[in-house]
Amino acid sequence: MQQPRDHFSSQFGVFLAVVGSAVGLGNFWRFPYMVGTHGGAAYIILYLVFVVALCLPIMFSEFIIGRRTQSNVFGAFKKLAPGTGWWGIGLLSVAASIAILSFYCVVGGWTIEYMIQSVVGFSSDVGVLGHNFSSFVESPVRPILWHLLLLGMSAVIVVGGIRNGIEKACKIVMPFLLLMVIFLAIRVLFLPGAGEGVIFLFKPDFSKITAETVLAALGQSFFSLSLGMGCIITYASYVKKEANIVKVSVYTSFADVGFSILCGLAIMPAVFAFGILPSEGPSLAFITLPNIFAQLPFGNAIAFIFFAGLTVAALTSVISLIEVVAAYFTEELKLTRRTAVIITASIIVVTGSLSSLSMGALKGFTIFGKGIFDMFDYLASNILLPLGGLSIVIFVGWVLNKSVVKDELSSEGRHRVPFFKWTMFVIKFIAPIAITIIFLSALGLIKLF
Repeated sequence: MQQPRDHFSSQFGVFLAVVGSAVGLGNFWRFPYMVGTHGGAAYIILYLVFVVALCLPIMFSEFIIGRRTQSNVFGAFKKLAPGTGWWGIGLLSVAASIAILSFYCVVGGWTIEYMIQSVVGFSSDVGVLGHNFSSFVESPVRPILWHLLLLGMSAVIVVGGIRNGIEKACKIVMPFLLLMVIFLAIRVLFLPGAGEGVIFLFKPDFSKITAETVLAALGQSFFSLSLGMGCIITYASYVKKEANIVKVSVYTSFADVGFSILCGLAIMPAVFAFGILPSEGPSLAFITLPNIFAQLPFGNAIAFIFFAGLTVAALTSVISLIEVVAAYFTEELKLTRRTAVIITASIIVVTGSLSSLSMGALKGFTIFGKGIFDMFDYLASNILLPLGGLSIVIFVGWVLNKSVVKDELSSEGRHRVPFFKWTMFVIKFIAPIAITIIFLSALGLIKLF
């Protein structure tokens, strides 16, 4: 006999879990890197505009689908559009989650390695740091061990269920993560020359805005909020009917933006204080910042806090992705939660290990010219997520009855729904166009700059 479906205990629990899904490694390194590459504050303003005007309605769409059906991402579309092929969106989301986990857990494992290394301390020689990073990621053992540890910790939390596993964990680790980022931001603001980094973040130079900047901000806003991968639909299916999903969506969006800006404040002032280019690439986290930490008083402790924060951010995101797949196995294949999580984790053990080995022992093996790690990244980011997001907004805007949309947004009439007409307009027209542009640009089929 199937057990009653678990639910979040409160609206605050929903908020922390969804924020945990949205806030990840990208907030710590991709956002500061993108800000540095695309001209600072002008990019942030564009990013905020896209979050409010475009991403919020898309998030509403995912909340509507999940809570309306109280089902996993595959079952949700079967319930809302029985006898049609819309269930394919659910399979797309499950596939996207597996693809993301296959490389994301590997990078998350790197943060554990660097958290441990920070206890001993880092070299102040950038060349040595670069060599050490390359040697580590090419190793056939250590990266896989840390990948397995992160995956194992996440799996244990998901086995605990929604209320006693995911919600309880997020109530502990999310405030901890916030405090760590605030501490780091305060510390670097006292560095000589840090003011230039603050000015860079908050003084807009609109002459820097190009078509490339607009497209980058659009893509960042979409992917930063975990849209199109099934996490929000899955979490929304555990939300009670009386919860105000409009408020949860708004609070989540601004919490994610706030975390990103805090991470910028924790990184950019230090980058300027040490005369490093703000457009440093993804090596910022594992080469540039360790070099900065090595030159700071109590740098070991600061480095430990930073990489502990990265690990926590990775953990909460991995939890949400595992839940997408495990919920599908539990409800569609009638497995127990424990068995579903074990199967999910077992899949990622294999795919993640192959991704890690593609940096070293399997470096010569390629699929369509890409290594295994890069292939999973490309497949998820450039194909599965845009397709998933596009399908979701088309479904809500053009297939789902308008009365259903309003009923869910108002929590069955319990709450007001401001800007409903604007929300529907964005879902039906603007969002599909914007996502299509991201999709075609990512595939290299159109060039806007």
